[in-house]
Amino acid sequence: MAQEVPQDLDWVQLRREMGAVADVESSGDKFIRKFQANPFVPIGCLGTAGALSYGLWCFKTGRSKMSQRMMRLRIFAQGFTITALVAGVVMTAGKTMH
Repeated sequence: MAQEVPQDLDWVQLRREMGAVADVESSGDKFIRKFQANPFVPIGCLGTAGALSYGLWCFKTGRSKMSQRMMRLRIFAQGFTITALVAGVVMTAGKTMH
């Protein structure tokens, strides 16, 4: 019994055989759906990036005290983001179990 050797692009042929998929979600639609499901994750990411950027700018300009505050705020924002991610996973798992 000879086994068929898979080709590198078998998924292309499979997609052609399956035909067009009617409900393809765009990146923007997916972002909006995910943001509505858990808005705290992107807010936390923006807060982290903002605190990091401003903290680095303060460090560059010699404002070390403000730079330290921003780095502490960055740590808080990262913790907030991780907490939001875990809460979102727990909530999603709870919805699928019911």
